[in-house]
Amino acid sequence: MHRSKGFVTGLVIAGLLGLGDIITLLVGNGETPPVEVAAIGAALGLITVAALVPAWRGSRGGVIAIVVSRLLSAVTALPAFFVDDVPGGAVAAAAVGLVITLVAVALVAARLRRPAAVPA
Repeated sequence: MHRSKGFVTGLVIAGLLGLGDIITLLVGNGETPPVEVAAIGAALGLITVAALVPAWRGSRGGVIAIVVSRLLSAVTALPAFFVDDVPGGAVAAAAVGLVITLVAVALVAARLRRPAAVPA
């Protein structure tokens, strides 16, 4: 199976983001992000990490699991832009995380495109 450099890069980034989500629950202070958000993020991180091997092996379901879990994880960062009293560093981290997540999703999701039909 051929894996493009973009796809491999996307998997690595998604895996690191998933691990970051898991670690955030373990080392967070419970306030930024709130423990509920960190727990949801950790669950989504576990899904991402668990889907890496199937995606690497060519599983379409693994790729979909990574894309969906990363997008849902990105959604958990959105309140940082709208809730009062969020530290500036947390807002900046959320913004950087969103951009990196979108890059990873774009790289991984490219694998979901169907090849063009070859005329007979």
